[in-house]
Amino acid sequence: MLPDFRVRQRDYLLEISRLMTEELDLQALLQRILRIAIEMIIGHAGFIALKEEKRGWHIAVHEGMPEALLNYIQRWLESLPQVGEENGEIYVPEINRMLSEVSMGMITGVGINMIFQKEFIGQIYVFRNYRGAFSANDRAVLTSFANQAAIAVRNARLFNQTREQSLRLEALLDSVADGILILKPDLTVERINRSLEHMLQIKEEACIGKPIHEVFEWAKPPQGTRIEEAIKEIWPTTAQEHLYLEGDLIRKMTHDTLPVGITYGPLFSEEGELLNIIASIRDITRFRTAEEMQNNFISVVSHELKTPIALIKGYVSTLRREDVQWDREVVQESLAVIEEEADHLTAMVEDLLDATRLQTGGLSIRKSEIFIPAIAKSLVPRFQTQAPEYYFVVDFPEDYPSVVADEDRIRQVISNLINNAIKYSPPGEIRISGKVRLTDVVVCVSDHGPGIDPRDIPHIFDRFYRSDEVAKKTKGTGLGLYLCREIIKAHGGKIWVDETYQEGSRICFSVPKNSAS
Repeated sequence: MLPDFRVRQRDYLLEISRLMTEELDLQALLQRILRIAIEMIIGHAGFIALKEEKRGWHIAVHEGMPEALLNYIQRWLESLPQVGEENGEIYVPEINRMLSEVSMGMITGVGINMIFQKEFIGQIYVFRNYRGAFSANDRAVLTSFANQAAIAVRNARLFNQTREQSLRLEALLDSVADGILILKPDLTVERINRSLEHMLQIKEEACIGKPIHEVFEWAKPPQGTRIEEAIKEIWPTTAQEHLYLEGDLIRKMTHDTLPVGITYGPLFSEEGELLNIIASIRDITRFRTAEEMQNNFISVVSHELKTPIALIKGYVSTLRREDVQWDREVVQESLAVIEEEADHLTAMVEDLLDATRLQTGGLSIRKSEIFIPAIAKSLVPRFQTQAPEYYFVVDFPEDYPSVVADEDRIRQVISNLINNAIKYSPPGEIRISGKVRLTDVVVCVSDHGPGIDPRDIPHIFDRFYRSDEVAKKTKGTGLGLYLCREIIKAHGGKIWVDETYQEGSRICFSVPKNSAS
């Protein structure tokens, strides 16, 4: 039979092994190891000191030690050099000499390194309050508990590292703007992030464990390879290939649709086993809108270009007929139409070029001192000739100052605003007015038409934007007000719809008084 202390040592080691699988509190576990170690080698006090990268040396737990002595030892530990290696053995400075000096030889102690797979963890110390050496058996017993303590600390550190990595992953997933979905190999949901919850109006807890087809409800079959096909046919042979699906998902609460693009990627183990499928879901509403706007723009521009080209060609063909002698008046009228349509084409091409320059950051602004009321007055005769059924009023205060701006660009803005007023209002008065404010000057163009639909106001300065109602009644590319906005922005000013004006529509812009910068 084993001696009694061997039985107790075995039982204590079994208890510690059990606690290491059950106890999540490292402090409590180390405290229990220390108490048992002190008891097993008939000690009176002790402590466990750990060496950590961030905190350095520190006393993790202690038993039976006066506070003053603990503080002294902690300061001594903090002054220790780095752990070293001598003749293949890990060592730290011996504490016994220091304790002997403090207690004048009345305390003896033994310290054992806590090492796990050649990694130095710390030391466990046990003291007796009388003189006398520790035996080899004492050291062997203490070593067994030091090994257990080292394993406990190592496990706790690994657990904390895993937990920190998991928390970082959770934070990363929830900070991503795109929706993230993690699937198990059987296509049931393992995790979704907050963005996907918001996009599809769902809750993660209601989705966990559900098959993907219960979470993703398509308004109609999406375009692209289905994930079921990839698992069976594609990924077994081409493991790194990603899938892309595009379609409209139905939101759970409002039952409206959300256009999305989904990229699926497989995650395999080193043995080639499919572990997870990671899906990245992106809201492509803006891309769809931009694509529709571009398609509409191409359609509108094609139509807008065809009309003046057809007129020019028609009048030129007519004038070239040799079987007819045209009188001077008919020739002049025909040439006037040709000139007007050529100007229309030129303006349209210039708008397109300006829009392209804006996209590439190349819109040039050449500033000089200009007087905006004079520019407005100079534009009236041309528009009066083109639209005699309208009455133009230029109304600026006498103290309206000169500003530093690009004359051609400001003329372009005012011309666009007048042209819009003619296009979208019935015959009547069109007023170009101005006022002076503390730091800037304002120019407004107003008409007495039906006004601007409040639903269109947030979008009318967007590139290519034309409301359905307007597009049915009038020609246009949707670039005029967009160019106005960008020109005024380049001058450091603002452009807006005056929503307080109730007699029609009024669009205003401002330019800084000192815009030389």
